[in-house]
Amino acid sequence: MVQTTVKERICYVEMQNADHYNCLSEQMCAELIDALKYGYDNECVGIVLKAQTKRGVWSAGHDIHELPQDGTDPLAFGVPMERLLRKVQDTFIPVIACVSGTVWGGACDLCLSCDMIVSSRNATFAITPAKIGIPYNASGILHFINQLGMNKAREMFFLGTPITAEDALNVGLINRVADLDELDKVLEEHFLAPLRRNSVLSISAIKRQFRILSRASTVISAENFERINAYRARVFAGEDYKEGINSFLEKRAPQYKGKATDLD
Repeated sequence: MVQTTVKERICYVEMQNADHYNCLSEQMCAELIDALKYGYDNECVGIVLKAQTKRGVWSAGHDIHELPQDGTDPLAFGVPMERLLRKVQDTFIPVIACVSGTVWGGACDLCLSCDMIVSSRNATFAITPAKIGIPYNASGILHFINQLGMNKAREMFFLGTPITAEDALNVGLINRVADLDELDKVLEEHFLAPLRRNSVLSISAIKRQFRILSRASTVISAENFERINAYRARVFAGEDYKEGINSFLEKRAPQYKGKATDLD
């Protein structure tokens, strides 16, 4: 599912499961984790995450077919996609997402976990757990808040509608926008060429500091942590969660019946 190539001290990692819209299945996540490790172990100065696209989709996010329906948390600490997000953040050389299409759900979180993002002008970004009845996890929501600010994070989570590349650029979700036929040139000139000239030891130390400092202001009380988990557990145990998955698989509009007061 993933092709890994090292060229001029850059590790290029390309998702190649376009027929299934590069869903972040267990296998895809495992191969991406191995590719990130490969790039770091081979002393590259950076890693570029790309994808073959079909119907303009860069990645459709979490593989819905693999979501559990027995009340198990699909975004628990040890699940493959969560391990992948942490691996991107904990790979101590820059990881650059080169986005050439639409990005959905967990793939949007994957992009935000990268250190920099360059995208084509026709790219869009959407975080869609509310569309299929999933209560996102606290670490993921906090990640969006830290990157985008509270109001834009709320918009993306509450509405689940895509934002354009220009909008994403304006709110700091991505670093640079380019025409599709200029994307690789912009990636090389504005990101990779300067990266090769700089001290990878310095950059690695700085990335480690970013990682530590981004966590420094995220401490919550044990009581609030338990409250968050209780809210999410009620959603997984409810009918809306199952309805969201089933309606997606059956290609129909969901019929949600849950009420906000169900969490009181």
